[in-house]
Amino acid sequence: MEIFPGVSMDSAICSGKPCLTDTSVDIATIVGALGTGQGFEGVQESFQVTYEQVLTALRYASYVTDHLPLRMPAHHSET
Repeated sequence: MEIFPGVSMDSAICSGKPCLTDTSVDIATIVGALGTGQGFEGVQESFQVTYEQVLTALRYASYVTDHLPLRMPAHHSET
């Protein structure tokens, strides 16, 4: 089932994690690879995805972080 343009979730693929549609590459893997310094071309080659699919992964990650209710950690006073 497509949950975001170009991103799907299926319990039989990637253990149900959000993946690029029509692939078995999960979004976290793409974003994680970019986060470790791998360039777009390296990610494309490593995971056999297109430039547009890499951008889709980033768009989805941005959307999720912008729309999830995040809780601030409890403030612990120093004594």
